[in-house]
Amino acid sequence: MGQTVMNVKMDENIKRKFDVFCADAGMDASVAVNIFVRTVIREKKIPFEIIGNDDPFYSLKNQTRLMESIEQLKAGSGVSHDLIEVGDDE
Repeated sequence: MGQTVMNVKMDENIKRKFDVFCADAGMDASVAVNIFVRTVIREKKIPFEIIGNDDPFYSLKNQTRLMESIEQLKAGSGVSHDLIEVGDDE
């Protein structure tokens, strides 16, 4: 069976921590991703529970407000601001 390459973008710190975990488990990141992909194919689902985020940014109230703001901008009213990125400490 032929091999192919899959590129995944992620935060450098997360990748570094993942590499350390994989090394501790006796494998590299490629082996870990292959295990994940094969499990998804075999089980036809993500092999762990994905739960909602309790971050208030994703709340229905905030998402509704954001959509209203987008509509205001599209209509020519409202003020556009620069996005401020905050680093991920994970």
